[in-house]
Amino acid sequence: MGEARSRFPSCWTWARCQDNGVSDPEQEKRWAELFDQLDLNKDGRVDVNELRTGLTAWGIVRSEVDEIVRVSDTNHDGQLDFKEFTQYLRTHEKELRLMFRSLDRNNDGHIDVGEIQLSLRSLGVNVSTEQASRILQSIDRDGTMTIDWNEWRDHFLFNPLHNMEDIAHYWKHSLMLDIGEQLTVPDEFSEKERRSGVVWRQLVAGAMAGAVSRTGTAPLDRLKVFLQVHGSSGVSLFGGLRGMVQEGGLRSLWRGNGINVLKIAPESAIKFMAYEQVNKAESINYNKCSKEGGSLRVQERFIAGSLAGATAQTIIYPMEVLKTRLTLRKTGQYSGMADCAKQILRKEGVRTFYKGYVPNTLGIIPYAGIDLAVYETLKNAWLQRYCMGSADPGVLVLLGCGTVSSTCGQLASYPLALIRTRMQAQASADGAPQLSMVGQFKHIVSHEGVSGLYRGIAPNFLKVIPAVSISYVVYEHMKKALGVGS
Repeated sequence: MGEARSRFPSCWTWARCQDNGVSDPEQEKRWAELFDQLDLNKDGRVDVNELRTGLTAWGIVRSEVDEIVRVSDTNHDGQLDFKEFTQYLRTHEKELRLMFRSLDRNNDGHIDVGEIQLSLRSLGVNVSTEQASRILQSIDRDGTMTIDWNEWRDHFLFNPLHNMEDIAHYWKHSLMLDIGEQLTVPDEFSEKERRSGVVWRQLVAGAMAGAVSRTGTAPLDRLKVFLQVHGSSGVSLFGGLRGMVQEGGLRSLWRGNGINVLKIAPESAIKFMAYEQVNKAESINYNKCSKEGGSLRVQERFIAGSLAGATAQTIIYPMEVLKTRLTLRKTGQYSGMADCAKQILRKEGVRTFYKGYVPNTLGIIPYAGIDLAVYETLKNAWLQRYCMGSADPGVLVLLGCGTVSSTCGQLASYPLALIRTRMQAQASADGAPQLSMVGQFKHIVSHEGVSGLYRGIAPNFLKVIPAVSISYVVYEHMKKALGVGS
């Protein structure tokens, strides 16, 4: 704790002596010292880069510096002079004082775990005692398990949150990113956020990030499918890539990407709505059995996420089959999505659109369970070690946890995904034997060995880092464009 506190400038500690919200010469002097330390080039103004650099040096990594400058820059020159800077501090401290008093329900000058739970519950956000304790520990600097005014103000002074709804959103939200794999557990939203349209704006931002990410990594995705189906013939990673380019040119690397992008919106919407319904049923059952009445535990979230994923996959599964067929098609085989669907219907029948459905659905369970368990474990481990900074781990930490957990989930479920793809690819009209899920498994193990169950996993892993990077950049820009706070 002491190490973290030593990163703050001395004037930060002095500023904690003033609690009445009224500026005086001494307070102005301390604010001047704070301003002077942020004004790195000593030109009498603090710009976005200086503010970000200074706050990072003090250990404050979660601050919307662009928003601070935008709101406080009254002369619109893109920088803050001393008057603008002190006006921000004066106004924001008053807002923080009001929020502190609303949380301090017994007016003893301290906020405890119970008061955090009660205040969030009144805003429609249920948190368990454990979650509320993590929030409190992220702000509590002296280890008393309570938050006094000084700790509250220091924690939020350079975070432009203006009311308790903003604070609740800051504490609660994780990230909704689609990196081209299953999005197992959607985010949870309060009733007010649903009414205000935040839910759908965030879903749109996630869908756009997923669309751009999948398009950017489509060649690797097509290579994965190609190796899953044809890898047994000895085709290597680079050989498969070279063969696809020779057969259809560079544009052929994006075959199947159109429907892959098209299915994002319905899949996300169906999964979210299904998750909400299952979550609601689980919450009712959980609250009946628990005096705590908090949010769902990991087990309940796993069940809700798995059922939501299975529901979404059941509805959009024909699009998955179309995607596989379009990804593997040869030049001139189909004129487009509609032609592909017509040919499948005419030659193979409706049942073809659900080939591989069983291994696909079975794959959701290990993927969802391992993905969520690893994600929650990593996130909680980070919070326990570094929670002095924030109860919200931050986008990069969540991305890292999500990447590792998704990778672990893929390792467990990949054989089922490979069997699904091969079943989707086998056309009943070409005279080849139609193998069942068990038949595919036996055939792969007997002819290719256990390693054959992981064909194509290399390009699958290669696309994770670029997919995450693209999703992150697009998601953040889309949230700003749609007015969804970080």
